[in-house]
Amino acid sequence: MKAIVLGTLMAAVAVTGATFSKNAEANELALSLCTYVQGDDTMRMRKKLRDSRVRVRDIYSGIQCNGQSLLQFAMANGSQDIGEFIVGRLSVDELKSSGDYEWAQSNGHGGSPIAAAIKERAGL
Repeated sequence: MKAIVLGTLMAAVAVTGATFSKNAEANELALSLCTYVQGDDTMRMRKKLRDSRVRVRDIYSGIQCNGQSLLQFAMANGSQDIGEFIVGRLSVDELKSSGDYEWAQSNGHGGSPIAAAIKERAGL
């Protein structure tokens, strides 16, 4: 009986530890990407994505930086290079449905190179 309880407890700890580990990795990735967007550091962002084995289009909708999407955060911080990099990595459908172009228009970033890249790529 003691062995069964101990085995169950060890399995529960292992599963919980894996969950915390994945959540911690996801939070660390999101924090890193927001930092790279703020600093307009395309090279480090590419390396982080490659090392983490993820694509921007797979994680874009799940990451927010100060309550903004990655593209909105890039426009707000004047990070043109990384913003254009992100636009190039997202699908046309994602760009159309995200509302980032409309956000740019309504928040004074409609003339930014990032907004122009969204407009061109999405055909808006």
